Amino acid sequence: MSTVKLTIDNRQVEVQAGATILEAARSVGIKIPTLCAWTEIKHTPGACRVCMTEVEGQRSLIGACVFPVSEGMVVHTNTEKVRQARKMVVELLLANHPQECNYCVRNGSCELQKVAEFVGLKEVRFDYTHFPKEGMIDHSSPSIVRDSRKCIECHRCVAVCDQIQTVSVLTPAHRGSDVKVVPAFDLPLIESNCIACGQCIMVCPVGALYEKD
Repeated sequence: MSTVKLTIDNRQVEVQAGATILEAARSVGIKIPTLCAWTEIKHTPGACRVCMTEVEGQRSLIGACVFPVSEGMVVHTNTEKVRQARKMVVELLLANHPQECNYCVRNGSCELQKVAEFVGLKEVRFDYTHFPKEGMIDHSSPSIVRDSRKCIECHRCVAVCDQIQTVSVLTPAHRGSDVKVVPAFDLPLIESNCIACGQCIMVCPVGALYEKD
């Protein structure tokens, strides 16, 4: 397969054609934060927008996990514009996330916490939208708890259920700010064809899916 040469943060990089900016950056140890990308998923959803980078010649910031490299491309991953955009994305995610970090099952291993630290987010300026617990936490499965309040819509669970387990239990529903990841027809997990493999728990970056004690 042919290779492509590009520049990332003033470093010359050579990767296989078809690689993404994220893959090219990782190949030389340049860290780009992300929440939706996962190494075992073939087609990254590109949903979180945390991995935005600045590419010369492009009018807007580019999602590194989905944008393929091209010959002579020049990428900047740490400009002021990039840093501010990433910080805003993470701040909005946290503003729409339950403030339960101290007693969340993922406290200490939460990827959203780590990304917030990476982008230097110290406070959230927006008011948290309080969600009622009733109807948003699915305890129906004998082994998996699904907490829709904490879902950040990264769609990793959708991808792993579809691409790796080939069961396709979870799917995005609705549009815009109302979008959420649910089993078909928004039924309880116990009424779906879930095989309780736990792969969705393994890839969830936050506490939206976890093992039932």
